[in-house]
Parts: sequence; structure tokens; C-alpha cells
Amino acid sequence: MPAWTSRSITDGAVRTVLVAGPLAGLVATGFVEGLGANPVEAVTRYLGRWALRLLLVTLALAPLARFAGTGRPLAWRRAAGLAAFGYACLHVATYAVFDLGLSPAAFFDDVAKRAYITLGAGAFLLLAGLAATSVRAVARRLSPGTWAAVHRAVFPAAVLAVLHHAFMLKTSLTPALFHGGILALLLALRAVPYRWSSRRT
Repeated sequence: MPAWTSRSITDGAVRTVLVAGPLAGLVATGFVEGLGANPVEAVTRYLGRWALRLLLVTLALAPLARFAGTGRPLAWRRAAGLAAFGYACLHVATYAVFDLGLSPAAFFDDVAKRAYITLGAGAFLLLAGLAATSVRAVARRLSPGTWAAVHRAVFPAAVLAVLHHAFMLKTSLTPALFHGGILALLLALRAVPYRWSSRRT
């Protein structure tokens, strides 16, 4: 099998896992264990957690490429970012339909009264901008500098998402601390000079 064909199959498999894996896990959990006494809340939180995790995966690909000495992981960054936005859309849609009944007034009331909704709305708006400029037709119309400047919004989006998760939790903060620790590590790795972190092969 030619190397380019093998690489295409691998890249396609990675994209499939990123997009469909968490959703398949949700379906399997529903069938095997059930979704508890409040299935709407369980689904909403599950989708939100995976949006955050996929966002962290997106941020991890550049450091991974640097330390591995290959640009291969960067080929998956767009797919991971769009998967994160897709799960964020499902998370927001579940909340909007089942919690708010698609009421704009109820949404703005929540934004004004609940800090975690305000933080989550901010993160979602930033991710929406990133997703819009990830479309190839749009990206081609932007200069490289403009595109890079827009996509640096992924970092405040990730910070807001972690805070949204932390403020939402009612009991243990351990999950939020875990995700926050990963984000802090990824941000710290960006400060490591390339000549120290890369490995030539």
C-alpha cells in the first residue's frame, strides 16, 4: 500500500474517532448504565465535557508536533477544533431546547444571573468565530497574519470553557482542576523554546 494511502486512512480514522467516538460513548452509556434520574442534565454535561476535552486535544497537537519533531499531528488540528465546536453546539442546543424551551428571554436572563452561563456563552462565541474562519473558503480570503490573530482566540476560549465548567459544578471541583491543570500545562509548553523541545529525525 502506498505511503500516502496509508496516511490518508490513518488521518481519516483519527477524524472519525474525534467526531464520532464521544457520541458513540454516550449512546453506549445510555444503553448499558442509563443516564440517571435527570437524563437531560447528564447529556448536557456529557456533551460539554467532551467539547472541553476536544478543545484541549486541539491545543495539545502543536506541542505534540514540536516535541515529536514532526508536523503530522498538525494535520488533525482542524478536525479536532471543529469536533470541539460541534460538541459545543450539541451542548448548547440541548440546554436551549430542554432547559430554556428555546426562549431568548430565558437565555438572556440566565446570562445575567448565572456566572457559568455567562462564561460558557463567551467561550461559545469565540469558538463560533474560530469555526467560521476554519472553513477553507473563508480562510483563503484572510491573510495569514489575520487568520493567525483570529485563531489565537482559542486560548481565551479554553480559559472561559474551563471556568464555565468549574462554576457549573455543585460538588467536587476535581474535574475542573484536572482540565484546568492540563490547560495550564499546555499554555506553559508554548513558552518552551523550539530549539529545546524539538527532536530532529
